[in-house]
Amino acid sequence: MDGSAGAAASPVLEVNDLETIFHTRDGAVHAVNGVSFQIGEGELLGVVGESGSGKSVTMMSLMKLLPMPPAEVTNGEVLFQGRNVLDMSDTELRALRGGEIGFVFQDPMTSLNPVFTVGFQLIEPLREHLKLSKREAKKRAAELLTLVGIPSAADRLNDFPHQFSGGMRQRVMIAIALACDPKVLIADEPTTALDVTIQAQILELVKDLRRDLGMGIIWITHDLGVVAGIADRVMVMYGGQVVEHADTRELFRSPRHPYTRALMETIPALEGERPERLLSISGTPPTLNAKPSSCPFAPRCAHAFNRCLKENPQIRQVAAGHDVACWWDSETGEATNAA
Repeated sequence: MDGSAGAAASPVLEVNDLETIFHTRDGAVHAVNGVSFQIGEGELLGVVGESGSGKSVTMMSLMKLLPMPPAEVTNGEVLFQGRNVLDMSDTELRALRGGEIGFVFQDPMTSLNPVFTVGFQLIEPLREHLKLSKREAKKRAAELLTLVGIPSAADRLNDFPHQFSGGMRQRVMIAIALACDPKVLIADEPTTALDVTIQAQILELVKDLRRDLGMGIIWITHDLGVVAGIADRVMVMYGGQVVEHADTRELFRSPRHPYTRALMETIPALEGERPERLLSISGTPPTLNAKPSSCPFAPRCAHAFNRCLKENPQIRQVAAGHDVACWWDSETGEATNAA
């Protein structure tokens, strides 16, 4: 797959055939298996899948944020504006992280340093990457807190993380990620720990920032309902690989992979359409102690047949802007003739 499902002509970030393993006492764990995608300026890509599907490890791999060892990126390239991130020196990576690519982690309480003020943690990247004076950086820090919707921003620069609510801490994390006007923002399940009201506010904030700043955004989540309202394209991951990739409207109109369909069936329905009980996907995700040689979803799939148990399908285009890795054709209800 070339990551072309609806992607922009000149991507700001392009990932090709990325593979990552973890070396453990029990052998290698193949966490990322040939992931490819791209994202253009001003585009929002939603990355969805269950816990353990490889979403976060993929994004941390491409930023070289994983501890190495035990992690090792064994294949692929990550092109940012034509440069391969995987070949960058530590100095180049420091300039890239927080400068040209921002990262918002899942838990703001553990991501923010509790012994430093929020102002210090905002000002430091501004002085490091943009070489601003202390006065300029403080002014910019207050502007960033205002941008993400924190009232009395200048006064709150002197507060510590524990003095902010969970939603406000997440806004601070977004402000830090935005500090140096990155070309790409990677958000790793940033609303998971928040209540639904605060979650909705953060999603609206991201929509506004994307419109106003024009950055590419990668939004990692296990919740298809979230990406339905904000993403241009959706990439569905399972077993460390991409199983479906399509424009958002096309994916929700016509999901082709049995895993994507199963995920959609687990979304709670509106009142009046709710089944007697919430559905779940039977079975458990694969352990990935070896690189998949068969379809990783086959043991949990109601449509699996002999070929699924023997051969891992390559991702292929099934419609304009719609790629799927599956031996079963959802349109005909029969096996495909794909090579």
